[in-house]
This record gives sequence, structure tokens and C-alpha cells, in this order.
Amino acid sequence: MVPFQALQMVGHTVDAVCPNKKAGDQVRTAVHDFEGDQTYSEKPGHNFTLNATFAEVEVATYDALVIPGGRAPEYIRLNERVLEITRYFAQGNKPIAAICHGLQILAAADVLQGKVCTGYPACSPDIRTSGGVYVNVSVDEAIVDGNLVTAPAWPAHPRWLAEFLQVLGTKVEHPELTTFR
Repeated sequence: MVPFQALQMVGHTVDAVCPNKKAGDQVRTAVHDFEGDQTYSEKPGHNFTLNATFAEVEVATYDALVIPGGRAPEYIRLNERVLEITRYFAQGNKPIAAICHGLQILAAADVLQGKVCTGYPACSPDIRTSGGVYVNVSVDEAIVDGNLVTAPAWPAHPRWLAEFLQVLGTKVEHPELTTFR
């Protein structure tokens, strides 16, 4: 939800889709947190309402691709259309932002060859096996390699999104704001 809302906030039109779902359907989200265990904990998040229909996606009408993290990439990387869409953006050198487990989709689409990137550390074998160069960075950092912006987890949202906006060429202006007291 954070990238969806942040990109809209700066003026981008954003479609959120999911395989086998249509506009108006909801998907569950999860909150991952780092609480000192060997891996993250998972708690229920918001029910997120999709605003576009996956089957109707026409990739040529989009400027960029955002691949969120969490556990969904583990499953949606099995959908051939998801991989086709991902390849379209990679082969066209269009901006792609992926975070956390989102790198599993890039690896499954076989588009990481020679790309320097990061992701959740448990995804590093997927990245390396697919020919990507995995870099272990702080949980709040991001890496940019050409059109690709990657980050390890949600604490990197501010940096990851800022870097993605630069790749997109987005200019953020601060018009006069109305203050309510």
C-alpha cells in the first residue's frame, strides 16, 4: 500500500493488480516486522482493494513496474503472465522497482543477469542463481542499477521510493499548502 499511495501522492496514476483478480476485489496484506527472531514476524495487515483488472492489463500503456514484497511473490511468480509482464519492462529498459521478496519475480522472469541489486536476504540465492549480483545492504537502503531500483525490506520505503522517483524523472513541487488549525 505504501508505494501505491506514495506514487499517487506525487501525481502518478497507479493501477494495482493481482492474478485472477479484478478491480474492486480485495487482497489481504501482511505486516512484516523485525523483532529479533531469525527472520521477520508476520501479522495481518489491511485488506487492499484493487483498482484494475489483471486480465485487462495492456503493458504498452504503462511507464513503469512496481513489484512489492512480502510472501505474494513466491506464489505469483508461478503465473506466466506475471513473468511476461516483468520481461516486457526489463527488455524495454523501463523503470522497475522491487523490494523484499519481489526480487523472486525478477529472478523467475530471468531478467537479473548482470544486474546489481538487493532484496530480502533469504532471496539472495534466487538473485545469484539467476545471474544477478546480490549486495547485502542495511535494511533501510536501496540500490539503483540503471532502470532497476531494489531494497531489502519496508524500512527502506523512503529511500527506495525516492530513488525510484528519480529514475522515473518525477519532479516533486511543493505548492502552497493550506494549514488548518
